[in-house]
Amino acid sequence: MGDTVRPEESPFALEVVPAIGTGLSGIAMAGILVPIQRGVRDPAIVAAVVLALLATAAFLARRYGILSRSTGGAIAAGASLGVVLLSGYALNHGITGHVALPVGSISLSLVFGTFLAASGAIGMAVADRRGIRGRGVLERTRLTVGLAVVGIVGLFSAYLVVSVLALPMYLVFGGITDLQGTVLSQLATAIGTMLVAVGYLVATDREWSFLDVRVPSLRDVKWIVGGIVVLFGTLFAISVVMSSVGVESSNHSTTELAENNPEVLLVLVPAAILIIGPFEELLYRNVIQKTMYEVFSRSGAVVVGSVVFAGVHLMAYDTGTLGGLIASLGVVFGLSLVLGFIYERTDNLVVPALVHGVYNAIVFANLYLTYG
Repeated sequence: MGDTVRPEESPFALEVVPAIGTGLSGIAMAGILVPIQRGVRDPAIVAAVVLALLATAAFLARRYGILSRSTGGAIAAGASLGVVLLSGYALNHGITGHVALPVGSISLSLVFGTFLAASGAIGMAVADRRGIRGRGVLERTRLTVGLAVVGIVGLFSAYLVVSVLALPMYLVFGGITDLQGTVLSQLATAIGTMLVAVGYLVATDREWSFLDVRVPSLRDVKWIVGGIVVLFGTLFAISVVMSSVGVESSNHSTTELAENNPEVLLVLVPAAILIIGPFEELLYRNVIQKTMYEVFSRSGAVVVGSVVFAGVHLMAYDTGTLGGLIASLGVVFGLSLVLGFIYERTDNLVVPALVHGVYNAIVFANLYLTYG
């Protein structure tokens, strides 16, 4: 993230990022105050209010030169992260702070608004700490939104392809079984993701050399083995923390399917290594994360790319409450950080693809032992 503050920049250019951060922190504080106003005195809610106030104060102090960029940005980022975690905890425990809108029976969760606003405030705090101006933030936002669209298109391309593949079977046999549907969905994932990845390379005029595919070296093999261990270790650590604070996550839609039809897992175990790992990593790491290197630092690209990766899993985990969904996406985000870091360290798509694939294969095999 290379932008630095220059002495000749206008006061507006210097203040716009902390000003946006102030606004986002203010919105976060307003949303989390709703449960307080309704008599909720949960320690997590009270702590979130305090941290939101601290983040707002830090942004204001930065804007008016009371704190340095490094100090003010660090305080605002840390406090905003705390608000994200605590508001997510509140949503997971049903503290939603809903407010009815004067339109039919529609209501709005202001605590969820707090979660989103505080997430944005983290980005502003990091940008401010690194001296990134408003123009730099806008450039990064545009690229992130554009690449998020690429990720979403990659997701829905699989649905489109599976519809095309399934149509003849419906016409001939009048329907398809869950096992047949699983096979078709995996083929569709491979075809759809490849089409989107190739289409992106063509549309952005990139050479095939942009794809980091090569035979793993001995060093890469060590990263693969270590990556699998770290990925499961990360899952275990996150699970322990969530369990200790009483946070429950949603089930993946595949888990619910496997409960009733364990035989689909016999398809998913090899598909995890041959299709899921390679093609998801192709799109979300080699295409999206690597493109982000052009405007983000490499570590920043890992984080933002992981946000995109977690976001596109929304439908897969939308099987329970909003709080459960957020917790599940948080787990996906944490695992994606590991995969993104592995790719950033090796610059070889094969490495995270195998780590991802073997991880999923082991998870699916364990589900088969449970439900089979």
